[in-house]
Amino acid sequence: MAIFYAILIILAIFQILPLVWLLFFSLKNNQEVFNTPLLALPSPPRWENYVKVWVEGDIGRYFFNSVWITAVSVIFTVLLASFATFALTRMNWRLKHVVLGMFIVGLMIPVHSTLIPLFGFFTKLQLIDHPMSIILTNIGFNLPITIMILLGFYHSLPRELEESAIIDGCSVHRMFFQVILPMTSPVIVTTTIINMIYNWNEFVFVNTFISSEQYKTLTVGIQNFIGQYTTDWGAIGATLMISVLPILIAFFFLSDKIVEGITAGAIKG
Repeated sequence: MAIFYAILIILAIFQILPLVWLLFFSLKNNQEVFNTPLLALPSPPRWENYVKVWVEGDIGRYFFNSVWITAVSVIFTVLLASFATFALTRMNWRLKHVVLGMFIVGLMIPVHSTLIPLFGFFTKLQLIDHPMSIILTNIGFNLPITIMILLGFYHSLPRELEESAIIDGCSVHRMFFQVILPMTSPVIVTTTIINMIYNWNEFVFVNTFISSEQYKTLTVGIQNFIGQYTTDWGAIGATLMISVLPILIAFFFLSDKIVEGITAGAIKG
């Protein structure tokens, strides 16, 4: 058992080291980045890098865009996936197996292979350089994995609850929102965190569909500190640290819920 814990500690250290390196990296200037050891703390630490990216680099706007685009995408993805999973697992209709198969096929499509077709599609809808293009893309590509995670949990729910609700005169809509949805809160938290990570870190679609500074997110805003002749590495490190913190904080406080949601539907009864 001691060897097992020792291995886990070593693995944890390897997982934490990149975050420590990024923190030290964000507190250096260009000269220190290349002339000091990787894990050496600069003297003095240059906290002004964070002030610079927030004030001069307009990171505040990019941060706000990342927050609201991620929030809207996550809410609609989880809600639509819950609707679809409820219909696929708790209702009987003719084409439900075909629809489920289509969602499974969605898992097999390489996301960025659709970049050119989506660009043409959004151009026709006049959604290029509009945040709706990113939101629709996030929802479309995250729906299949979200439904797959929800399926196991929905299959484990006892049907007696629905039968009791129907006997009491509950409609399908009320049964979903007042009975089923509250019971699925553990797995909903799991899918919310997973979707949040995917949406927050999205770069290629944002870089392709969004050109104006008004709608850029953090992942794309980092490019502002990369010039043709000079690059402010400390500012880039500070921006990366700011972009990583929300995900780290959310995962730190909700990690138990994530594990609970993933394993909740594994065992029936």
